[in-house]
Amino acid sequence: MGWPADVAASAHLFVESGDALLDELDVAGEDGHHLARVLRLRVGETVTVADGGGRWRPYGLTGIRAGGGTAEVRLAATGPVDSEPALWPRLAVAFALTKGDKPELVVQKLTELGADRIVPVLAERSVARPEAAKGAAAVERWRRIAREAARQCRRARLPQIEELRPLADLAGHPAVVVAERGGDRADVLGEAPGGEILVVVGPEGGLTRKESEGLKPWARLGLGPHILRAETAALAAAALLAARRRS
Repeated sequence: MGWPADVAASAHLFVESGDALLDELDVAGEDGHHLARVLRLRVGETVTVADGGGRWRPYGLTGIRAGGGTAEVRLAATGPVDSEPALWPRLAVAFALTKGDKPELVVQKLTELGADRIVPVLAERSVARPEAAKGAAAVERWRRIAREAARQCRRARLPQIEELRPLADLAGHPAVVVAERGGDRADVLGEAPGGEILVVVGPEGGLTRKESEGLKPWARLGLGPHILRAETAALAAAALLAARRRS
């Protein structure tokens, strides 16, 4: 098993879930436009293609057809289908919703850090509380951002971006880790029960004591002596836990 990032490729893209990584692929639409008109790839360059579930394959660009504002690229496989190693334990990050476009940054960077699941939640001190329709639209936008980030960092597994939910719904997970000042170092945490760590990061102002205790955390993770912004805390917690994982 190998990593797409090990290949000296000019671009990385995803086929729709369930599609086979065929010997030849015709790439049109947004991806075709991106390869031909944004990246301006040329015949002979290498592109890696993944299915979002871990399988991927290297391709060579064999043809470009452009016109009328559209572009289609033809790819031919240059190697067998491979599988990206799964990292252990799985890493899930639940972050309390914050204002503005900060959640977009969090989703983008968590994807780059290798998070398997990203769970936006509403906590008691969450200021941003979108209506149902706006919340659903935000989730779809975050999924697009995660796909773009996965393409940029060349991972073969797309993270699962879950629906916005109340923080209390996370109670019962066997390996909840609450990120807070005074918590333990990442290197002293034991083996996660259930095979997945779910690290929880609060909003501006943090989690209330009642919320934190209600999660019945398996562990508490310290992020240093300073007060971090909510988005910084989410990324710091993910980076510390990602560094402990193994394939």
